[in-house]
Amino acid sequence: MKLLQRCRLAIILTITAILAGCSNQAQQKFERPPAPVVVSTAVSQDVSNYMDALGKIVARETVSIQPQVSGRINQIHFTDGANVRKGQLLFTIDPRPFDANLKQAQANLARDTAAKKQAEANLARETAREKWGLAQVARYRTLVEQGVVPKEQYEQLRADYDSLKANSEAARASVRSADETIKVDQAAIETAKVQLSYCYIHSPIDGRAGQRLVDIGNVVNPGSGGNNDSNGVSNNALLVIERLDPIYADFTISQNNLSAVQDQMRAGNLLAEVRLPDTADDPVSGRLTFVDNAVQTETGQVTLRATLPNPGHRFWPGRFVNVRLLLGTIPGAVLVPASAPQMSANGSYVIVVKPDSTAEQRNVSLGQRQGDLIIVEKGVAAGEKVVTTGQLGVTPGGKVVIEQPAGTNSPATAVSGSKS
Repeated sequence: MKLLQRCRLAIILTITAILAGCSNQAQQKFERPPAPVVVSTAVSQDVSNYMDALGKIVARETVSIQPQVSGRINQIHFTDGANVRKGQLLFTIDPRPFDANLKQAQANLARDTAAKKQAEANLARETAREKWGLAQVARYRTLVEQGVVPKEQYEQLRADYDSLKANSEAARASVRSADETIKVDQAAIETAKVQLSYCYIHSPIDGRAGQRLVDIGNVVNPGSGGNNDSNGVSNNALLVIERLDPIYADFTISQNNLSAVQDQMRAGNLLAEVRLPDTADDPVSGRLTFVDNAVQTETGQVTLRATLPNPGHRFWPGRFVNVRLLLGTIPGAVLVPASAPQMSANGSYVIVVKPDSTAEQRNVSLGQRQGDLIIVEKGVAAGEKVVTTGQLGVTPGGKVVIEQPAGTNSPATAVSGSKS
């Protein structure tokens, strides 16, 4: 019996060994098929270095039109939302009271001018009498010295001459007073003309009119304290005009990036590209024209401003925009499609296909986006092939088979860095 059991055990062990050997041979003969992938070739080229920010459009000039005289609005010479030119007539305030003041001032000038002429005539007469008296005094002085006339008669003539001289001085004073009065009248006329001109309100700038804040028949008054409403518009404003071309794009950057901006400003003018969000329109190029003189204490941000052309009024005050500040050029940057890098617990990586069609996983250091591409600062060299599609099916060290989608080019497309 024991012998039979031993034989059975030996047979079982032999069969088990045979089955195990067959299984190992099957495993050794199995090989995973190559993973299908799409690849692109890393390229090297000079690209723009930039800084992206969210900005807000601000009108270059905002003017609140306010009355400078009191009166009733007689006419409105524009339509709401119209483009207006500098010097264009906007409002007319009833000019009749101010026209009457001007005519009164002109009448006063005419009256005082006539009075001056009369004073000048009096001065001429008194001056002639003074000269005659002086000649008589001189003649009688000689006669007194010769003993021809008594000294008392000479003294009387001398007293008469002093009276004539006083009359001449009074006439001269009258002429001077008339001159001063005429100057006052002329100033009153200029003031009346200015007041009358305020009845005709013209646009001080080229811009776009907002909604008028008064109607014909309203009585308006000059501002007394410059009080503004919640939108910053004066309470006695008639209209707000904003200049839209050129226009500003205000944005902020971190104080950590300020030094780079200052370095580029010293080297030359900085360019900024501005585009409306969620649109496919090409960006509009402008120049950086302002850097605030202080860092905001609460946020650590610095306000910058770009000035850009806006002939078609594409940008509107108060609208948010995407701003890209160009900070020079990165020479010889290595670029791969933005779909190539993947994330893992150890950071970003790409799958590189070697010449023998095996896959290698490499950790990479990524830079900024350049359109559909991204800069690889470290980890990939120009000319190497990186997997852009099919990364999940690739085993590091395993074989791959490259598939080329129809209608595409494998090398990375060159970009200028001007689009995001």
